[in-house]
Amino acid sequence: MRLELIFGIHRTTHRIGLYIARHTADLSQAEAHILCHLAESDKATIAELHRAFAHRRSTLTSVLDRLAGRGLITRETSEKDRRSFVVSLTRSGKSKAAKVHRILEKLEDEALRGADRKSLKAFAKILARVEESASEDRAGR
Repeated sequence: MRLELIFGIHRTTHRIGLYIARHTADLSQAEAHILCHLAESDKATIAELHRAFAHRRSTLTSVLDRLAGRGLITRETSEKDRRSFVVSLTRSGKSKAAKVHRILEKLEDEALRGADRKSLKAFAKILARVEESASEDRAGR
Protein backbone atom coordinates (compact mmCIF):
# COMPACT_ATOMS: atom_id res chain seq x y z
CA MET A 1 0.00 0.00 0.00
CA ARG A 2 1.29 3.44 -0.93
CA LEU A 3 1.60 5.96 1.92
CA GLU A 4 -0.84 8.81 1.37
CA LEU A 5 -0.23 11.06 4.38
CA ILE A 6 3.04 10.45 6.18
CA PHE A 7 5.47 11.87 3.63
CA GLY A 8 3.27 14.92 3.07
CA ILE A 9 2.96 15.59 6.79
CA HIS A 10 6.72 15.22 7.24
CA ARG A 11 7.53 17.44 4.26
CA THR A 12 5.05 20.10 5.43
CA THR A 13 6.47 20.06 8.96
CA HIS A 14 9.97 20.43 7.53
CA ARG A 15 8.86 23.32 5.28
CA ILE A 16 7.31 25.09 8.29
CA GLY A 17 10.68 24.78 10.02
CA LEU A 18 12.42 26.28 6.99
CA TYR A 19 9.84 29.08 6.90
CA ILE A 20 10.53 29.86 10.56
CA ALA A 21 14.28 29.83 9.93
CA ARG A 22 13.90 32.30 7.03
CA HIS A 23 11.96 34.74 9.19
CA THR A 24 13.56 34.20 12.61
CA ALA A 25 17.05 32.83 12.13
CA ASP A 26 17.72 32.72 15.87
CA LEU A 27 14.90 30.29 16.77
CA SER A 28 14.45 26.59 16.15
CA GLN A 29 11.05 25.31 15.12
CA ALA A 30 10.42 23.87 18.59
CA GLU A 31 11.40 27.16 20.24
CA ALA A 32 9.15 29.15 17.90
CA HIS A 33 6.17 26.88 18.55
CA ILE A 34 6.58 27.09 22.33
CA LEU A 35 6.82 30.88 22.16
CA CYS A 36 3.65 31.00 20.03
CA HIS A 37 1.84 28.75 22.48
CA LEU A 38 2.84 31.02 25.35
CA ALA A 39 1.80 34.08 23.33
CA GLU A 40 -1.70 32.60 23.13
CA SER A 41 -1.93 31.15 26.64
CA ASP A 42 0.17 33.65 28.63
CA LYS A 43 1.68 30.84 30.73
CA ALA A 44 1.73 27.05 30.81
CA THR A 45 2.93 24.24 33.00
CA ILE A 46 5.59 21.92 31.67
CA ALA A 47 2.94 19.17 31.56
CA GLU A 48 0.70 21.39 29.41
CA LEU A 49 3.57 22.09 27.02
CA HIS A 50 4.32 18.37 26.86
CA ARG A 51 0.68 17.63 25.96
CA ALA A 52 0.63 20.45 23.41
CA PHE A 53 3.74 19.33 21.52
CA ALA A 54 4.45 15.72 22.51
CA HIS A 55 8.20 16.33 22.79
CA ARG A 56 10.23 13.85 24.77
CA ARG A 57 10.60 15.23 28.28
CA SER A 58 14.36 15.64 27.81
CA THR A 59 13.84 17.47 24.49
CA LEU A 60 11.29 19.81 26.05
CA THR A 61 13.67 20.52 28.93
CA SER A 62 16.48 21.35 26.46
CA VAL A 63 14.24 23.70 24.49
CA LEU A 64 13.09 25.44 27.67
CA ASP A 65 16.71 25.67 28.88
CA ARG A 66 17.70 27.45 25.65
CA LEU A 67 14.76 29.85 25.84
CA ALA A 68 15.46 30.60 29.51
CA GLY A 69 19.17 31.04 28.78
CA ARG A 70 18.32 33.70 26.20
CA GLY A 71 16.03 35.46 28.65
CA LEU A 72 12.82 34.72 26.75
CA ILE A 73 11.03 32.65 29.40
CA THR A 74 11.01 32.04 33.13
CA ARG A 75 10.22 28.82 34.98
CA GLU A 76 8.78 29.19 38.44
CA THR A 77 7.35 26.74 40.92
CA SER A 78 3.57 26.57 40.65
CA GLU A 79 1.67 28.09 43.54
CA LYS A 80 -1.02 25.41 43.08
CA ASP A 81 1.34 22.43 42.99
CA ARG A 82 4.89 22.90 44.27
CA ARG A 83 5.99 19.84 42.23
CA SER A 84 5.11 21.64 38.96
CA PHE A 85 6.74 24.49 37.12
CA VAL A 86 4.95 27.29 35.30
CA VAL A 87 6.58 28.69 32.17
CA SER A 88 5.98 32.36 31.33
CA LEU A 89 7.30 34.82 28.81
CA THR A 90 9.64 37.58 29.91
CA ARG A 91 9.25 41.10 28.50
CA SER A 92 11.67 40.33 25.66
CA GLY A 93 10.05 36.91 25.28
CA LYS A 94 6.65 38.54 24.77
CA SER A 95 8.08 40.70 22.02
CA LYS A 96 9.77 37.74 20.30
CA ALA A 97 6.68 35.54 20.74
CA ALA A 98 4.42 38.20 19.22
CA LYS A 99 6.74 38.46 16.21
CA VAL A 100 6.82 34.69 15.68
CA HIS A 101 3.07 34.47 16.17
CA ARG A 102 2.51 37.10 13.45
CA ILE A 103 4.83 35.20 11.09
CA LEU A 104 3.05 31.89 11.61
CA GLU A 105 -0.37 33.53 11.55
CA LYS A 106 0.48 34.96 8.12
CA LEU A 107 1.56 31.52 6.91
CA GLU A 108 -1.61 29.89 8.22
CA ASP A 109 -3.85 32.63 6.78
CA GLU A 110 -2.22 32.17 3.39
CA ALA A 111 -2.57 28.39 3.55
CA LEU A 112 -6.24 28.60 4.55
CA ARG A 113 -7.21 31.23 1.99
CA GLY A 114 -10.26 29.92 0.17
CA ALA A 115 -10.71 26.90 2.43
CA ASP A 116 -14.20 26.39 3.76
CA ARG A 117 -15.06 25.44 7.37
CA LYS A 118 -16.12 21.92 6.38
CA SER A 119 -12.78 21.18 4.71
CA LEU A 120 -10.86 22.61 7.66
CA LYS A 121 -12.82 20.45 10.11
CA ALA A 122 -12.21 17.34 7.97
CA PHE A 123 -8.48 18.12 7.77
CA ALA A 124 -8.24 18.67 11.54
CA LYS A 125 -10.08 15.37 12.11
CA ILE A 126 -7.63 13.46 9.91
CA LEU A 127 -4.63 15.06 11.65
CA ALA A 128 -6.11 14.12 15.04
CA ARG A 129 -6.60 10.52 13.87
CA VAL A 130 -2.98 10.30 12.65
CA GLU A 131 -1.76 11.72 15.96
CA GLU A 132 -3.94 9.33 17.96
CA SER A 133 -2.79 6.35 15.92
CA ALA A 134 0.85 7.30 16.45
CA SER A 135 0.54 8.13 20.15
CA GLU A 136 2.51 6.19 22.73
CA ASP A 137 -0.72 5.18 24.42
CA ARG A 138 -1.61 3.01 21.42
CA ALA A 139 1.76 1.30 21.14
CA GLY A 140 1.49 -2.43 20.77
CA ARG A 141 -2.23 -2.51 19.99
